[in-house]
Amino acid sequence: MELHYEYSGQGHPLVILHGLFGSLENWRTLSKAFAQSFQVFALDQRNHGRSPHSEVFDYQAMLEDVHEFIYQHELPTIHLLGHSMGGKVAMQFALTYPDLVDKLVIVDIAPKVYPPGHDDVFAGLFACDPATIRSRQEADAALTPHLPDLTLRQFLLKNLERNEGGSFQWRINLDGIHRNYHEMLKTFAANGTFAKPTLFIRGENSGYIRDHDLVTIREIFPAAQLTTIANTGHWVHSEAPQEFARIVIDFLSH
Repeated sequence: MELHYEYSGQGHPLVILHGLFGSLENWRTLSKAFAQSFQVFALDQRNHGRSPHSEVFDYQAMLEDVHEFIYQHELPTIHLLGHSMGGKVAMQFALTYPDLVDKLVIVDIAPKVYPPGHDDVFAGLFACDPATIRSRQEADAALTPHLPDLTLRQFLLKNLERNEGGSFQWRINLDGIHRNYHEMLKTFAANGTFAKPTLFIRGENSGYIRDHDLVTIREIFPAAQLTTIANTGHWVHSEAPQEFARIVIDFLSH
């Protein structure tokens, strides 16, 4: 699968993988910051952004997408950064192809099974029929009964676009993601370890990485370190972008 991507900067390649319902657009500001030090490749993963849709949607397929991307662009080795769903892809990629990854950055996700937590998101998205809405305001109104959080609605509505006929459509493969959502909750069988420098970043107010998860993390990633950014949640990179960029650049540069 040929993934859509944007690149900028010069230096050692840094590949960025977004989270569920996200896209490379969520990382444009930080990509510019990282591009001062690295050659940045921000990817749209399958079924997201402007990358192709597929009925196959699991971590094995997505890590092979990244592997094909690296091969196509003749990147000898990379730094790899992934948030949430993208973090699970990044972890499994590093374990599968350790020789291709120099340093690994995992943002607010742990190598474990997670309980379902997106029922309200799916309910809102399915309640918003893009074929019948006439404006983004109407779309927001359809989401609101299910998703009272304005920031979350604005994040999700970035997936709404107009087609050539002028009507709205979802850019994401909503049906495909929903059918395979159980795959996103899974963890993975860690065959071996990734012993190279690894940084886990979590938001202080997020529950995705608990203190006790460090035991499992360091079994799989023995060189792992954990940094917590105060007063942030799961979208730690967008809530504290300057501090996040400083932490990541410092880690990758030393």
